[in-house]
Amino acid sequence: MPHRSAEAEWKGNLTEGKGRVKVQSGTLDAPYDFRGRTGDGQGTNPEELIGAAHAGCFTMQLSALLGKAGFTPERLHTTAKVHLEKQGEGFAIPLIELETHGRVPGLDAEGFRGHAETAKAGCPVSKALAGARITLKVSFG
Repeated sequence: MPHRSAEAEWKGNLTEGKGRVKVQSGTLDAPYDFRGRTGDGQGTNPEELIGAAHAGCFTMQLSALLGKAGFTPERLHTTAKVHLEKQGEGFAIPLIELETHGRVPGLDAEGFRGHAETAKAGCPVSKALAGARITLKVSFG
């Protein structure tokens, strides 16, 4: 499968600087800043972008599992709450809370929960957030 890419540009120091994030498809080109992480900024931030990716991936995975089991959802809606916390000298994401709601004709709540748990474990973004190998190429000047 092809790779997908995104890019970020930053100008200035951490607390007063500003940046832009863009995705390969062109569907997102948005400002981001540190103030967006602390709650009083206007731009996006890495945590809400991770949340969007995780909610989207999980919901698609759940739809696929339901379809494979013979169910067609009327509606699936997922929220991902990404927690950013100060840890030592830096920050960490210790918790992501997924919350999903579905209307699936012919399926009971217990069956839906089972498919949702399987989707959480199998979605590629869940797997990546559990510990992906990250490579780095650097240039300077």
